[in-house]
Amino acid sequence: MIAGAFTLMRNESDLEPSAELASASFSKRAARRLIQRAFVLAGRNRRLREHIRDAHLAMLWRLEDWNFEWTVVLERGRLLFDRRPVRSPDLTMIWESAADFFSQVEQEPARDANYQLEGDPQLRRIADVVYRTLHAELARVLRFPFDDAGNRIA
Repeated sequence: MIAGAFTLMRNESDLEPSAELASASFSKRAARRLIQRAFVLAGRNRRLREHIRDAHLAMLWRLEDWNFEWTVVLERGRLLFDRRPVRSPDLTMIWESAADFFSQVEQEPARDANYQLEGDPQLRRIADVVYRTLHAELARVLRFPFDDAGNRIA
């Protein structure tokens, strides 16, 4: 019985970082999981938390062609991710296509974000800080798509 427990071991090649980034096609479900993982990692970033410690706002992020929407809430230095859209966001960040969103991730370092902004333009500075941090974390997640337990997420 003990010998059977060891058959579930992963290959070493499964844990190597992937050289492919967003150009690889993946499902919408996988994309959602990758984005969520990147936001979790961004929320752990101390530098980002220092920038948003006084911010209290709800942002809606939208990928138009995939009809994806998710909410990012900044509250007392915490970044909270929710898959459901918020009803009345302070800011809405819109990308025309998922390909645009993911192609920006392939660019190093993060350039000016190519998204439409709806809401108070004075809040763009905060949105850009969150976007740049997410950009770096999503690029890292796309190169190494595993969670903390070593399970593949895409």
